[in-house]
Amino acid sequence: MAGVRQFDEGLALDKALALFWQKGYAATSMQELAAATGVQRGSLYNAYGDKETLFLRVFDVYRERFVGQMREALDKPRMRDALRSFFACVITSMTTSMASGMPTRGCLSTKTAVGTEDLEGPLRTALKALLDDIEQVLFERLSREGDQAPLTLPPRQAARLIVTFTRGLVVVERVYQDEKRLRATADNLIAMLLGPQ
Repeated sequence: MAGVRQFDEGLALDKALALFWQKGYAATSMQELAAATGVQRGSLYNAYGDKETLFLRVFDVYRERFVGQMREALDKPRMRDALRSFFACVITSMTTSMASGMPTRGCLSTKTAVGTEDLEGPLRTALKALLDDIEQVLFERLSREGDQAPLTLPPRQAARLIVTFTRGLVVVERVYQDEKRLRATADNLIAMLLGPQ
């Protein structure tokens, strides 16, 4: 029957996500995706049309999961605890290894943004949507009434600063591969935003 996928799409998307995360969008070929997913290349082309469309489908899955994790991490009564939890989640995500003996996985969105020469159209739109979603989740938490810790910046500006800061953390992680350094740096930003504890 035409148009019916003859493979477990959820499993295939998870395997494709792992490969894109490991290698980056630009460095991943359809042949590698076929091998990683166990789905023939022709079936991938029939289902998605091209690598970009497959990546965008994978990125939707990633975005939904990641933003959900960020929302959950920020769901703490005290703002300082919420931000610490947020950064712990971000840092754990980027410092996790794909498999034993492999380097840390870094950040899929940052790897895609800096590793793709022609970042136009749907790829740029998908990356912007993720960053906008993270900013919005942060803004909602930073705007919550009744918190005891006043921000040194308006909530929207603070949220945007934090999103930008996390992109820099990814680069520092790649260079130093020192989780303690990342956590200490994140704690310094929290102190700048909320004042010393």
